[in-house]
Amino acid sequence: MLDRIVIINDDGAQSGGAAAVAIASARLLAGRGIPVTFVSGEGSADPELSIPGIDLVRLDGAHIMSGARGSAALRGLYNPGTRGAVCNWIKTRDTPGTVYHLHNWHKVLSPAIFGALGEVAPRLVMTAHDYFLACPNGGYFLYPRGVECEVVPGSIRCLATSCDRRHYGHKLWRFARHQLRRSLFEFSGTEATLLAVHEGMVPYLRRAGIPSRVIRTLRNPVTPWRAERVQAERNTDIFFIGRLEKDKGVDLLARAARQAGVRLRVIGEGPLALVLAEQHPEIDLLGWRPRVEIAALVAEARLVVVPTRWRETFGLVAIEALMSGIPVIASQTGLISGEIVAQGFGLACDPYDESALAGAIRQLARDDELVRLMSHRAFAGARQLAPTPEAWCDELIALYEGKLRVLAFGAEAASAGREPTVSTNHIATRPGTW
Repeated sequence: MLDRIVIINDDGAQSGGAAAVAIASARLLAGRGIPVTFVSGEGSADPELSIPGIDLVRLDGAHIMSGARGSAALRGLYNPGTRGAVCNWIKTRDTPGTVYHLHNWHKVLSPAIFGALGEVAPRLVMTAHDYFLACPNGGYFLYPRGVECEVVPGSIRCLATSCDRRHYGHKLWRFARHQLRRSLFEFSGTEATLLAVHEGMVPYLRRAGIPSRVIRTLRNPVTPWRAERVQAERNTDIFFIGRLEKDKGVDLLARAARQAGVRLRVIGEGPLALVLAEQHPEIDLLGWRPRVEIAALVAEARLVVVPTRWRETFGLVAIEALMSGIPVIASQTGLISGEIVAQGFGLACDPYDESALAGAIRQLARDDELVRLMSHRAFAGARQLAPTPEAWCDELIALYEGKLRVLAFGAEAASAGREPTVSTNHIATRPGTW
């Protein structure tokens, strides 16, 4: 029986997709009457966590981008405060019916979190929102060259490859962190479960030596911005929604939109905000907006562009747009792009080919009938790309309870002198079944 779910994430604020998913799971599980402890690596706490049934633990750690560079680098490799605090929680609060679910860890918690969670690995679930559990730079991507990486992570070739978006010295630091994580927690010898958020991630996780037996796929839940279809064919503006950083490709989109002669509206915050304001005064920079305001703004969207440079693992913004009836131009490096094109919901592009991206934008800016067809198709059919929050919560609970049943069966078998034969990871979620 489930006693409690301990959800662990770098932060407790909706700063990105992983945090939003972690917070959503806490609320949904608490709403089902399951006690939840939410462990935030830093001191932030979203107001949505302030509901009955959620116990908030703040570790008050620091982001690796804050403080002096040397101390931040050491803290990012191993934060002893993380291990001590989580080990103490386990020592004083753990029960046989407590399940642990780890989300992001690489910005605050550090590999130290794996040293703490090793002792509860049979009751541990991890969601891979990116590739940091497999690849040192988190993206399986050669950022300086703008191409996908085909090297085996952690190998000698990997060590010798300059793939980091900053410089090779930073790659060496990331490589060291990757190896340290592996020394603290190796998937080949664990009963933990690793959740991929898209089926396309699985080959890349396996390339890193993560065995198939521990991997299951469960796509993140998505709720459309709007309940009624956005009449995209009547609109003229294109939108970008997300972090304003180079890996998200907003700078590429800004140049392509200028070339296409269309108005770009940007919702988001990040280090490129000042650059965009200076170099592209024609852009409507809206800053970050709460969900209710995003819903109002996208009523004027003709399309949403997701020009991510790296291998986007899921594409929350793209699916939110499609479910609202807004066609999408998605980077071909993203795992969702093939499905978008196959279903006629939008187009895929090479984000590094600005002329081609501008051409795709120009095509949809001029063709009202094509945009109308894409809008109707997406609004009617995009639900197949991701589960509802309730269906997703059902799957999570089934996974948690399944792990506990296997442990109980194993204990019973051991006491009877038998070998347990039930698989630890019983759940396999497929798209299009919700």
